[in-house]
Amino acid sequence: MSDQLILLVPDSDGERLDKYVASSLPGTSRTHVQHLVESGHITVNNEPTRSSYRLVSGDVIRVNLPAAEPDEVFPQRIDLDILYEDDTLCAINKPAGMVVHPAYGNRTGTLVNAALAHWPQMRGIGGNVERSGVVHRLDKETSGVIVLAKNEETHAALQEQFKQRSVYKRYLALVEGLPTSTSGVIEAPIGRDQRQRKMMSVQPGGREAATRYDLVEDLGTHALLSLEPYTGRTHQIRVHLSWLGHPVVGDRVYGYRKQRIKMKRFFLHAAELHIDSPSTGERLKFSAPMPAHLEDTLAKLRRNLGAPWED
Repeated sequence: MSDQLILLVPDSDGERLDKYVASSLPGTSRTHVQHLVESGHITVNNEPTRSSYRLVSGDVIRVNLPAAEPDEVFPQRIDLDILYEDDTLCAINKPAGMVVHPAYGNRTGTLVNAALAHWPQMRGIGGNVERSGVVHRLDKETSGVIVLAKNEETHAALQEQFKQRSVYKRYLALVEGLPTSTSGVIEAPIGRDQRQRKMMSVQPGGREAATRYDLVEDLGTHALLSLEPYTGRTHQIRVHLSWLGHPVVGDRVYGYRKQRIKMKRFFLHAAELHIDSPSTGERLKFSAPMPAHLEDTLAKLRRNLGAPWED
């Protein structure tokens, strides 16, 4: 079994095939793309080609990604901050810097690697070994609550809750500047950016996306916001806040390249997650405390309120 991706080249100035595909697949190196081309897993207009092929507008690229073998996803003894667990599911406080599941470029050290060491029965749940137990995802640099399923029935039931939008999710973000309104709903469609294919952007024809925000604290040059995403688009909160003109602090992809507050991660934390237990029907409410280094950043802003940030 393999996953097939189809990439339509909208316009091109003769970019190399390997460079184009690598930029379209986050976490994939040009070297790996070249191996896929050489092994016939990448074609252009249904024809085998070379990595150096220069693309033209209208080219159709097909990428067959070979599925990982089960023994390629190894359990790893990594400490996890377990917020809750029963026989059917678990809730984890994921640290920033941890990728949720293995992918090209990140084969070890992921949440799935750690989870398989804690719960071997989770292997393959959801039909994909690399995503064993995964129901939803958080970005690598986002900390906070994430839920994993321990059996197929729970996995299917939780996915349906996310699909029906009956799951409550609340995030905390420190943003640049102060929104003109203390609360509101950002309704702006999101799709893959046409120029930077690893990024998403607000654009006509994108998928429906809505995010509620509420001001938690005015910190002068910055604001702490509580955010409730009503939909679950890739990078939704980061894209919406950037579009609003108040990007997340530390976000060098959707925010400022030169950050006033220097952080090794961006300031986005999944603070709460509420779901219905598929086994009992009980409403389960999970919360994750804000990491100490984020609290320290807020404390420093409070001390310097009204003054420029100083390292």
